[in-house]
Amino acid sequence: MELIESYDVVVVGGGPSGATAATDLANAGFSVLLLDRAGRIKPCGGAIPPRLIQDFDIPEKLICAKIRSARIVAPSSREIGMPINGEGFVGMVDRDVFDEWLRERAVLAGAKLISATFEKYCRDSDGSAVVEFSAKRGEGSAKPGEFMRARARAVIGADGAVSAVARQAVPQAGRIPYVFAYHEIVRTPECFAKSSASSVCDVHYKGSLSPDFYAWVFPHGATISIGTGTARKGFSLRSAVAELRQTAQLKDAETIRREGAPLPLYPAKRWDNGRDVVLAGDAAGVVAPASGEGIYYAMLGGRLAAEAIGQFLLTGDAKALQSARRRFMKEHGRVFWILSIMQRFWYKNDKRRERFVSMCNDKDVQRLTWESYMNKKLVHRDPLAHIKIFIKDTAHLLGLVSPSS
Repeated sequence: MELIESYDVVVVGGGPSGATAATDLANAGFSVLLLDRAGRIKPCGGAIPPRLIQDFDIPEKLICAKIRSARIVAPSSREIGMPINGEGFVGMVDRDVFDEWLRERAVLAGAKLISATFEKYCRDSDGSAVVEFSAKRGEGSAKPGEFMRARARAVIGADGAVSAVARQAVPQAGRIPYVFAYHEIVRTPECFAKSSASSVCDVHYKGSLSPDFYAWVFPHGATISIGTGTARKGFSLRSAVAELRQTAQLKDAETIRREGAPLPLYPAKRWDNGRDVVLAGDAAGVVAPASGEGIYYAMLGGRLAAEAIGQFLLTGDAKALQSARRRFMKEHGRVFWILSIMQRFWYKNDKRRERFVSMCNDKDVQRLTWESYMNKKLVHRDPLAHIKIFIKDTAHLLGLVSPSS
């Protein structure tokens, strides 16, 4: 086993969170090793808000489609349109292209990228953190599959929902419950590309498509993501996607690839080990309940982890590591709490899903939903609208209005 160079930071995982952390740390002047398990593409609808594009300097060339409306489909097949008013939009990205661009940006900033699989977190004789990994494609002087070691002053675990770094280095994080997501990427039929459907995201709330989450059809320009997710064991995601493809008239569309992976439901209880490790992205559990949105939160988590690590490296105070989770939860914890309650209640059965879709027909709900999504902030400037929504939601909850209202 070869011991390679020492680094200020080793980042495990090269998705949006890890790549963002590596870029920020390298730009700050720290030496960074970024380990990425090449060839893996996470199943993801690929939606990103304008706030992400602005905060993380995402170039226009990565946006493969701009969504101007959502179509919410109830168990009864009733459809509710949710247009985005004004110039707002939801950007769509292809994760294979998007993630690779983020990794390349990290390298341009000065990070060293190695295609490898994380194996072990341990310590050297002087107490320094050591990351053991198996290199791919003969990186450096290693043969493919050969184990290598890197010393680090600090480590960021951005290696997914079932993070090996979290299990080994931050057992205090606790077990994060998750849904398993699956999608199929299909080539966009010509008739679809020329229709208004090319700028509309379909979101289906139906028990046969997902008993506790939702299913989606998201246009990506030349391709379409068709997927679903569930935490219920034994539910056939492939059968659900096949049903959805039939419903969306995409049964015969050419399938390019199929992907599946777990998505965390709630933020982990702790993101650091109190010494030299911070978790980020799915490893920290920052996927929004109910919506499953994760790219923005992953990149923000990566940035906060980088800032916490940077402060720790400059001061030597390990308490700085706690700031990543504290700052994230201060800004977004309330939203995650509200969404988790919404998912547990409204996604429970088709009767409740039908009423939930009815609420989506309300103009105040639509406006505040889109404003909150695009800006990543709860909208407080219109208290009257919040009061109206509360009254209407209560009426639906108590069954005082019909689901079709």
